[in-house]
Amino acid sequence: QVQLVESGGGLVQPGGSLTLSCAGSRNIFSNNNMGWYRQAPGKERELVAYITSDGITTYADSVKGRFTISRVNAKSTMYLQMNSLKFEDTAVYYCYVRGVNWGQGTQVTVSS
Repeated sequence: QVQLVESGGGLVQPGGSLTLSCAGSRNIFSNNNMGWYRQAPGKERELVAYITSDGITTYADSVKGRFTISRVNAKSTMYLQMNSLKFEDTAVYYCYVRGVNWGQGTQVTVSS
């Protein structure tokens, strides 16, 4: 039962940009806070960015100033705009909503 679907990942060179999307149901996007997590090989899953139902955002120090989280509730979609990508941004990126199962994630690979 898929409730969150991540997309938009791919291979990009250092300094490049990608925009990730997370699609969900209308109910998920109506009143819930949401976020993006990522998990790199051999590492624990970590919070990247968080956005409240009212659009207030929080970022991990490692991505602050480079990534932008946003949501369009009418489209039931959340976004992560990633600029100035670094090698250490390589990971599988996941949507998060409290009480909703993790999606399959989308792979972001930053490589020269």
